[in-house]
Amino acid sequence: MTVQDLSGTTAVVTGVSRGFGCAIAISLVGAGVRVVVVSRNEEKLHELADEVGPALTPGIADAASPSLAPRLIAQYRPLTVVLNAGATLVMAPLQDQTWETFSQDWDVDVKQAFYFARAALSAPLAPGSAVVNFSSGAALGRGSFLSGGYSGAKATVKFISAYAAKEPERASLGVRFVSVLPQLTPAADLGSVGVEGYAAYEGLSTRSFIERLGAVLSAGQVAKGVLELATDGSLEAPAFMLSAEGLRPIS
Repeated sequence: MTVQDLSGTTAVVTGVSRGFGCAIAISLVGAGVRVVVVSRNEEKLHELADEVGPALTPGIADAASPSLAPRLIAQYRPLTVVLNAGATLVMAPLQDQTWETFSQDWDVDVKQAFYFARAALSAPLAPGSAVVNFSSGAALGRGSFLSGGYSGAKATVKFISAYAAKEPERASLGVRFVSVLPQLTPAADLGSVGVEGYAAYEGLSTRSFIERLGAVLSAGQVAKGVLELATDGSLEAPAFMLSAEGLRPIS
């Protein structure tokens, strides 16, 4: 598979009420793609649609709903699916978590990855399609000890994407599944919650904590990385770390 032109195709992007999702949707529209954006935040979706124009179609929905993925795939036949939706972090040490706060990422992030993977394989999506799942750098190493079940949920998203990627190989479907693991960054609403939580836990100012992170990943760099993954079939690794320096394949 080589680099393909997405102009004239359709994409579905979830989690568009927040920074990464907005940037990704705008980047795809700039590449000539009709983008169906999914969020539960109706006001934000319509604001974005007014800003971007008719190439963007708002979809008010829960990305983790079992019925959403089959419906969107049947209705729009997207060539690109970007699963960016995720639960808002509750930053607290384990003893201050409840099961509801600890498990919320499993009820949103993991369910979304599962239902969209199943629908994409069952339809199936057209040859040349790409499903990009947002995992997290927290899924590697020692995890993210203040964010409840977030790290484990994001590791499971990565696993689901890898499991799904095996099926097109067996059936010669030509559909790619890839997960992207962004580094912690204040450029997204979710990341800013994490940055503030860890800074407070360590007794640092938010600015000092961000300075310690080094080069900060921007929403624009995330959008650029996703566009590369969606268009370049030679990027065949099952998962990629994404930092301010760009994409780096991981096993």
